[in-house]
Amino acid sequence: MSRKRWLALIAVAMIFVVAVIVNLATSSIFSNANSMLDPTGQHWTQQVMESGDEMGGTIVVLEINGVIQDTGDGGLFQTSGYRHQMFLSQIEHAAEDPNVEGIIIRVNTPGGGVVESAEIHQKIVHAQTEFDVPIYVSMGNMAASGGYYIAAPADKIVASPQTITGSIGVIMESINVAGLAKNYGVEVNTIKSGPYKDIMSATRQMTDDERAILQSIIDESYDEFVRVIVEGRDMTESQVRTIADGRIYTGKQALELDLIDEIGSLDDTISMMRELVGHYDVVKYEAHLGFPQLFSMSLQQLIRGDQELVSLERILSTHRSPTLKYIYTD
Repeated sequence: MSRKRWLALIAVAMIFVVAVIVNLATSSIFSNANSMLDPTGQHWTQQVMESGDEMGGTIVVLEINGVIQDTGDGGLFQTSGYRHQMFLSQIEHAAEDPNVEGIIIRVNTPGGGVVESAEIHQKIVHAQTEFDVPIYVSMGNMAASGGYYIAAPADKIVASPQTITGSIGVIMESINVAGLAKNYGVEVNTIKSGPYKDIMSATRQMTDDERAILQSIIDESYDEFVRVIVEGRDMTESQVRTIADGRIYTGKQALELDLIDEIGSLDDTISMMRELVGHYDVVKYEAHLGFPQLFSMSLQQLIRGDQELVSLERILSTHRSPTLKYIYTD
């Protein structure tokens, strides 16, 4: 690797370290500045997608793009993609707005965290039960695992024939570098308060007892996933468990298994919602670009075009610790 490339890699690593410190020190400043730009406290704007013939109501389109994880809003490496807290506030706002006649959630995600997926699911059910707002889900290229978890309670699920969905299950992963460390003479000293405090340690083999503990946690989350589908899709538990073995399905296959209701696009989903509630304006919530996002865009412009720098940026900006996930990994 050239000296110039090494210097660039070191520069990006230094920027990341500084970014963490700056983010902690300036989060309140950015928050106050964004509040001055947007005195309503909302971090999104409302854009009209399609005008309707009827007055007094709207149909709101919300988007989930990317991995469902709560990484905080406005990180230095995040200019777009999924922002968990903002999405929760969007669906809550739409549900409480008396002018909103229906909500369409456009889902394009491989899934994500168990906790985050459950939080979205709760918001959807709350909107349906407390505010009587119909919610349709339009699946994009992928709505797998956690993407299906959040779709399950929808009043109608629509997908294209080529949509990748399913992957119903739970996963937890870690790596074991004990052999690599031994080859390089690296020793790890661990002092712990109990035998399981370093469970899933990357520097030693997992014991049978530890595997049994983790499997019980996986099974508990899997049972919850099954329950959500049973209730949301009006299926029996045995029906769900038969198809919930982690495999993926196309939209066409999902329709045959009653995992979705219709084959169609986002436009088709909008038409279906209008048939239900009326031919109202269709609006979309779009995120503001605050100061942190503008800085992030400049940083990504700097490293764009260098594949190694892009890969390093992706590693630095991704949460790597072992967690329970409803996610499809290829």
